[in-house]
Amino acid sequence: MLANWITAPEIYNNSNLFDIMKIFSSICVATIFALPAVADTFSPVSSPNPWADDYSAIAGMRNWKSWGTYNVHDPSCRKVGEYYYMYSTDAIYRENRKEAHENNVPLGYIQMRRSKDLVNWEFLGWAFPEIPAEAVAWVKEKAEGKGATNIWAPYMVDCGNGVFRLYYCVSAFGMNTSYIGMAEAHSPEGPWIQKGAVVRTDKSSAMNAIDPSVITDNDGRQWMHYGSYFGGLYCVELDPSTGLAKKADDQGHLVARRANWKKDNLEAPEIIRHEATGKYFLFQSYEPLMTTYNVRVARADRAEGPFVDFNGLNVSDTTNNFPILTAPYSFDNHPGWVGTAHCGVFDDGEGNYFMAHQGRYAKDSGLMVLHLRQLFVTPDGWPVVSPERFAGVKPRNFNSADLCGEWEIIRVTEPRVERNLEAGQILWGEGDLREGEGNRSFIHQLTEKENGKTWNFDSANQILSLTIGGEKISGLMIHPGHDWERETDTVLFTGLDASGRTVWGKRVK
Repeated sequence: MLANWITAPEIYNNSNLFDIMKIFSSICVATIFALPAVADTFSPVSSPNPWADDYSAIAGMRNWKSWGTYNVHDPSCRKVGEYYYMYSTDAIYRENRKEAHENNVPLGYIQMRRSKDLVNWEFLGWAFPEIPAEAVAWVKEKAEGKGATNIWAPYMVDCGNGVFRLYYCVSAFGMNTSYIGMAEAHSPEGPWIQKGAVVRTDKSSAMNAIDPSVITDNDGRQWMHYGSYFGGLYCVELDPSTGLAKKADDQGHLVARRANWKKDNLEAPEIIRHEATGKYFLFQSYEPLMTTYNVRVARADRAEGPFVDFNGLNVSDTTNNFPILTAPYSFDNHPGWVGTAHCGVFDDGEGNYFMAHQGRYAKDSGLMVLHLRQLFVTPDGWPVVSPERFAGVKPRNFNSADLCGEWEIIRVTEPRVERNLEAGQILWGEGDLREGEGNRSFIHQLTEKENGKTWNFDSANQILSLTIGGEKISGLMIHPGHDWERETDTVLFTGLDASGRTVWGKRVK
């Protein structure tokens, strides 16, 4: 480009050699100064949050088009073309049916959103015009006229041939009288045509037909995981050509159950296959959805199981299992989050994975905000998620000098308080966290003086090992991200300790 510019006719004809040399010299100097400088040691950089966490000011029914990241409960997500589509239970903060009717807001029929960047979400509306009649009839007949007032936990499957399937459940709260149905469309935005029941349960069933998650394995067989504290989580084979149960009235086999399953909550299975490891990961939610809700994970070599936990235990045994990935938490400068579970896990088609789940604002647990986190797999082959919500921060690598500074760290652990629960949920009037149920942060310093002694960074693999209180924790995955509490872009880590509890960290100074 430079040679062409100097020999252009207008330059050649109107400049002598001395003029040309001056021009050439000035271009060289400008080019040198335009080269990227050697990067300084990283420090957190101020960056505003994409949106506020407290949305009470726009919670009214007339503002439904502004609910892009708000009123999110039980999300599932898939990428189709240039958009990520998200579907969720129609749970609404301070739901007002009169105001909803006046503003033509159809309560209870599956919320739909879409995004191109996983940060800015457009609220599309509702998937169905009504609760499917067949589901209503089943639930009300088997539950003595109760239930069937909402649609829960939708899950969309892209069949890859221009057909999309949307699984959903209708139930009577506190009972295992439930119905998992499926509808089809030729667009992820609908319109959806009902195709019938996949699994139905009643009070005589060992399980509960809620919270579907569907996967097709490497052999082309299709499986649906579902269930709750009523008997645990089950897996049933589907017919890929219809999307319904392969065998009529088949309810499947048990894959996971908690020790005190009649009281302790277990629900919301989410099944994925991790391409790099070839493992099937089964995510599960423990505890009450409004307070100590937390995500656990197990893995298997086959989509239908058996699944084992961090300690090699079969999760169908009556054991509380690990790893634990999310739980109620609070960093400084923020009230914190509760109810951090019922996750949807998905990929971007380029090998990057994400987890979406609800987060309930600790000041008012009725406020349900989308939490969407990057998901990583540790060197030992276990999923972990970022300590902070995804905000579009670009990937980059760090060196050991970038890690020196003040860190805020959270040890994500299970609740230490035994609650009296009913139907796996907290009793009315007990919706606040108690002492010992949440996870708070503490400050830890990484200094160059201690580098190689109490901490060590593998820059080639972006893996940190450090000692906290005499405990060595290895395999912490370093990555860039957004600090929502301090409104900065910073460096983060996530990983597991030796007992399968998540450890989160962010550099704050």
